[in-house]
Amino acid sequence: MQPLSGSSKLWASWEDGYRIVQHLQYIGWPAYRDTPPSKRSLLKLVRRLEKWQEQYDGREGRTVVHCLNGGGRSGTFCAICSVCEMIQQQNIIDVFHIVKTLRNNKANMVETLDQYKFVYEVALEYLSSF
Repeated sequence: MQPLSGSSKLWASWEDGYRIVQHLQYIGWPAYRDTPPSKRSLLKLVRRLEKWQEQYDGREGRTVVHCLNGGGRSGTFCAICSVCEMIQQQNIIDVFHIVKTLRNNKANMVETLDQYKFVYEVALEYLSSF
């Protein structure tokens, strides 16, 4: 089974123009686990999202992350994306600050200790890819 299923692209229009909706679905994170089994496949999704953001974000596209409850998995993914961006732009890793900022904006982002540790583990995997 491929953790990242196919994606679909839609165009949504309204009064001020249109937005492109690129739906990326990660199916490699079983409902009964706090973290996905593969760090590498999640990083593949992060890289695909980065490519999308370079091409469309800030113009026709926006990034929306969602999961079943809108907290644990979404927060973990957002934290991982933020860590990767922090590494690229500042050459530092501050998982504590990232998770605290996410939680200040929405409760239950990165819900469990396993998810918090997973963010660190993915950061190490990301660093080893250079």
